[in-house]
Amino acid sequence: MRDFRWPPPPDGGPRTYGPGPTAPRSGRPALPDPETELVATPHGVRLERLVTGDGDPVTVFAHGLGTGISTTRPLGSAVNGRKIFFQFRGHGRSEAPEGEWSYADLARDLRAVADLGNASRALGISLGAGALCRLLWESPGRFERAVFVLPAVLDEPRPEVARRRLTELLTAVRSGDAAEVAEAVAFEVPAAVRNTPAGWAYLRQRVDQLTRDGLATGLASLPGQVAVRQRSALAAVTARTLVIGCAGDDLHPVAVAEQLAEALPAATLHVYDKPGLLWTHRTDLRERISGFLN
Repeated sequence: MRDFRWPPPPDGGPRTYGPGPTAPRSGRPALPDPETELVATPHGVRLERLVTGDGDPVTVFAHGLGTGISTTRPLGSAVNGRKIFFQFRGHGRSEAPEGEWSYADLARDLRAVADLGNASRALGISLGAGALCRLLWESPGRFERAVFVLPAVLDEPRPEVARRRLTELLTAVRSGDAAEVAEAVAFEVPAAVRNTPAGWAYLRQRVDQLTRDGLATGLASLPGQVAVRQRSALAAVTARTLVIGCAGDDLHPVAVAEQLAEALPAATLHVYDKPGLLWTHRTDLRERISGFLN
């Protein structure tokens, strides 16, 4: 793999150095952002929301730290019924109350959006999986089905490498420097595609989003927190659940997925064999999620 460089090539293809192909290569342009709305919640924080589809069942989708609706939308493409995507506080157009935040605050955001939309099912990725875990810890019967994709934290703080990477991301976004942001998010792209049109398109979209919307300072304390105090309390959860992890992911240790599946009474665990599953196993992941939720 050639070295990562920024800014991206203007022609959409990988910029190469030294001998090698130099013809322009155009990547597929990113889809335009959908039209969203801001909704009021009972706890006083307005959240950005997108609703697609119609009918029952209704599923709410919760994103990871520093991402948003654009990350969760593809996972709902084959899910039946109405789908509600939203941005947690401090992300996108959602409001950012002052002070430090906890997983209890994120669970409150998730609960409000789910209640407003009468959602009976939920999916959470990474940070969203932690918020979903906290919500079910507080209200074990809230959902009929739930999917946890790449859970990162349960009742023990994240490992140091994860906290360091997330702190670097928050620092880069606060700097406002596009190159620093690109360096912080480059690890999200598998090495095999990092210098390809698809990789550049993803990085360009992520950098544009983060430099435009920013990330609230209230998120800075989350990497050192836990989602629940005792995982044993999850034994009261009544929902059928699917837990998805992958081996070799420093930010989302497979041990957390295994512990969560063991704590939930009606859980199915699936572990992919390598990281970057949103790139390497995207089709299988969508089919697995829709097969479970449908």
